Amino acid sequence: MKHLYLIRHAKSSWDDPGLKDHDRPMNKRGKRDAPLMAKILRKKDVNPDLIISSSAKRALDFAKIIADELDHKKNKMLVTKDLYMADEDDMLKMLRSVDDKCNTVFMVGHNPDLTSFANSLASYDLDNIPTSGIFQIDFDTDSWKDAGYGKGKFVSFEYPKKYYS
Repeated sequence: MKHLYLIRHAKSSWDDPGLKDHDRPMNKRGKRDAPLMAKILRKKDVNPDLIISSSAKRALDFAKIIADELDHKKNKMLVTKDLYMADEDDMLKMLRSVDDKCNTVFMVGHNPDLTSFANSLASYDLDNIPTSGIFQIDFDTDSWKDAGYGKGKFVSFEYPKKYYS
């Protein structure tokens, strides 16, 4: 069984309009939500074998918060600009290239393609993975090479507003 967690980056700041999109940090809400979601993963006893993160500042900072909370070894984090503007096919190619020794993989990326990817993999109909949202899909296989559209099973969907009243 392979477990994939598609994680949308935390809310980003627009305080500096001169910053390139890739360089925007988390805003106040993102800094509140990211640790909350990391703690939820810890409470669920989820331990990734590999974290693949977009190199965009807000995504990478969120991935590091998750890694710290889960005591994940930083050397098992793949940071790639390829995930920054990746479409569904790019993400699928990336997923299929993961070493099969890794059973639980986190992909920290961006919308709208992250939501489309989740829907395509799990044959699901989700409108939007909100910032700091985590969408879990399981694949009944021993190899990531078998992952594909419609082959995943939706397992859970966590997002910050579920935990705030």
